[in-house]
Amino acid sequence: MSAVSSRLPVFPWDKLEPYKATAAAHPDGIVDLSVGTPVDPVPEPVRRALADAADSPGYPTVWGTPALRDALVSWCERRLGAVSFAHANVLPVMGSKELVAWLPTQLGLGAGDRVAYPRLAYPTYEAGARLCGAEPVVYDDPVTDLDPSGLKLLWLNSPSNPTGRVLAREELARVVAWARGHGVPVFSDECYLELGWEAEPVSVLHPDVCGGTYEGVVSVHSLSKRSNLAGYRAAFVAGDAAVLGELLTIRKHAGMMTPAPVQAATVAALGDDTHVAEQRARYRARRRALREALLKHGFRIEHSEASLYLWATRDEPCWDSVAHLAELGVLVAPGDFYGGAGEHFVRVAFTATDERVEAAVQRLG
Repeated sequence: MSAVSSRLPVFPWDKLEPYKATAAAHPDGIVDLSVGTPVDPVPEPVRRALADAADSPGYPTVWGTPALRDALVSWCERRLGAVSFAHANVLPVMGSKELVAWLPTQLGLGAGDRVAYPRLAYPTYEAGARLCGAEPVVYDDPVTDLDPSGLKLLWLNSPSNPTGRVLAREELARVVAWARGHGVPVFSDECYLELGWEAEPVSVLHPDVCGGTYEGVVSVHSLSKRSNLAGYRAAFVAGDAAVLGELLTIRKHAGMMTPAPVQAATVAALGDDTHVAEQRARYRARRRALREALLKHGFRIEHSEASLYLWATRDEPCWDSVAHLAELGVLVAPGDFYGGAGEHFVRVAFTATDERVEAAVQRLG
């Protein structure tokens, strides 16, 4: 029996361990700006909802409670501009990474099929293709770069991880129209959509992009960043009812159920905008401080108009920048984790505490 893991590249974060040790040796401790994991408290209404639902001895359903589906539909209409949405247009998942990694398999893809994603991208798009034996392909512009024959899944990502780039609604509409014309399903990773700083991200579910019909279009959303729920694994997909119905059937057989307390917590999180505004304010302040410090230290910032990262370069190999910052006790992610086009960049997360961000600013000064 051949090991499926042989299809996958080396797990990139393992390569960062020596630099993490260097940064941790700083007299004032490490400032870890690499992974981008939330550090602020889970909002109180969300924790209360989780606790109130803790007595859940029975199995949850894959599709979620009617209350959860109501919350997902309402949020998509209110926040994304979706129209005429229904329960058939939403599906909870156990964290967005799980969805990204296993989506090609659940869509029935395999050898001879191709999965496309941006040239600079979240590594799990490639992993998902390789897990099912499909061919991963990258693009700068899907309309001009991709041959649609054999293309069975097109990933979009706006705001982008790692660059923070935001695609304009006209660009999204152009890509969606091209994909529909060739029968290529579009999955749009929009996990950072509520974290726009210098641009206002738009969903593929907005009528200006999809024309008010969701055929062949699905968006992916996560509560990890906007609500500090990375530890809850709370996420969902929304869009084409036919595609989601197929995924629902498969996931029922596979037992891919979001825990009942997490479903209740998701309802609370999506119904409360106050904590989102408060968290945005925290991130905005941290972003401003780190951006100014990096610029003064000789870095240039490209894109970064949204998301939780600064895409920075000193026009040197990314690992040289990683090593330099590690000597200052600051750990960042090398750009080549996200593709060869990032080999002269580093991704700097602003998800550390205010105290650690201030420490990084002082060291960069």
